[in-house]
Amino acid sequence: MKGNFSALIESDQLVLIDFFAEWCGPCKMLAPILKEVKDELGDSLKIVKIDVDKNQSLAGTYQVRGVPTMMLFKNGKQLWRQSGVLQKTELLQVVRSYL
Repeated sequence: MKGNFSALIESDQLVLIDFFAEWCGPCKMLAPILKEVKDELGDSLKIVKIDVDKNQSLAGTYQVRGVPTMMLFKNGKQLWRQSGVLQKTELLQVVRSYL
């Protein structure tokens, strides 16, 4: 995953990474919010979900201590990071500020 991850975040497209876990209640609350944000923003944003239990080394590299943790990347640079659930309007506001 690490090689693919690097290629993914090196994109000049805005990429939202959602570090999540299957057992995580707040992660399940965030999933439909992410879908609505993607539906609203279309191709201007790519959303990638990464299961921390299946990608522990990647989660460790990015010091993910709790889930959900979201990160925005563009051209390999981390622009924003947030742990916990955001409402759709809050998340849209953050993402749009980097578009």
